[in-house]
Amino acid sequence: MAQPLKKLMSCVILDLDGTLLNTDGMFSEVLKTFLVKYGKEWDGREKHKIVGKTPLEEAAIIVEDYGLPCAKHEFVNEVYSMFSDHLCKVKALPGANRLIKHLSCHGVPMALASNSHRATIESKISYQHGWKESFSVIVGSDEVRTGKPSPDIFLEAAKRLNMEPSSSLVIEDSVIGVMAGKAAGMEVVAVPSLPKQTHRYTSADEVINSLLDLQPEKWGLPPFQDWIEGTLPSEPWYVGGPVVKGLGRGSKVLGIPTANLSTEGYSDVLSEHPSGVYFGWAGLSTRGVYKMVMSIGWNPYFDNAEKTIEPWLLHEFDEDFYDEELHLVIVGYIRPEANFPSLETLITKIHEDRKVAERALDLPLYSKYRDDPYLKITSSKGQ
Repeated sequence: MAQPLKKLMSCVILDLDGTLLNTDGMFSEVLKTFLVKYGKEWDGREKHKIVGKTPLEEAAIIVEDYGLPCAKHEFVNEVYSMFSDHLCKVKALPGANRLIKHLSCHGVPMALASNSHRATIESKISYQHGWKESFSVIVGSDEVRTGKPSPDIFLEAAKRLNMEPSSSLVIEDSVIGVMAGKAAGMEVVAVPSLPKQTHRYTSADEVINSLLDLQPEKWGLPPFQDWIEGTLPSEPWYVGGPVVKGLGRGSKVLGIPTANLSTEGYSDVLSEHPSGVYFGWAGLSTRGVYKMVMSIGWNPYFDNAEKTIEPWLLHEFDEDFYDEELHLVIVGYIRPEANFPSLETLITKIHEDRKVAERALDLPLYSKYRDDPYLKITSSKGQ
């Protein structure tokens, strides 16, 4: 069904950190290392305070909150020097490369507008193939009078693109970035980088779960053409481990027996992939290979405290298989995680996901992964 047009946009202005690049995780690792020498431990509690801030603002918050015996300029110099050494390891967020390539191929003017300094922005994107060539304009906080939440960065980006602010679409992950975009008189799509925070983005014109869920046609921009029968193909990714006891609601509450996996050792995978419903193939060490649909996330209806991995193997089993080795090859995406008004509507949607996955996995594009070597598990017993 065609989506109603919100407004006709002529250009797209993107934030960088947390919107296109997964720099937050790497920055946290650097902070952990830095704070150790002061006998402090980074626990992430300040994350919501520093998202979207300029380097000096971040420094001021952390120096004060942790009582560090250093000036904020010293903090910036040392921490950002350490961070620069790891820029080559920073990954693009899911959907970022797809979006940039799509807009570039259709000739949609694009700008990067970040609270980082210009030189830092250019260093970050230098490790991402094709990004520098795709952005005709780059604006850092050191090129304007005031960084976000001031509108200066976005207004300067629109000016350099020779576009009116009212015809500019901003894509942002932070609350202060959304505030800046709205103050500039632009339309803003928010992609929150922190979980369970959508309630803080009420001023955004649209809030989406990840860039995978962006529908450019809502804004008068060329639509993606890569969805296939309700699924978005992806490069395969892999998760495995023994089946563990879950929260006891799969079979008992939902009537859907999920084969839960421990998230231990998969923190990187969980941070790299947005919450949502995915599908693919599942291999059990003693039983074979089966179609699979799974959720990753906090399951808003049940309000999980932690992000979980909950696969549903699309087969009727006669018995439980706890502790059996389970390997998953995830080949595509179906939809974002969502809350539901009732248990019945949640169950109905899960069964719709099952039908989508079952049909899609019969397509040659996806069925070929049934033979992936990762699914051929050999038992280690007696070896």
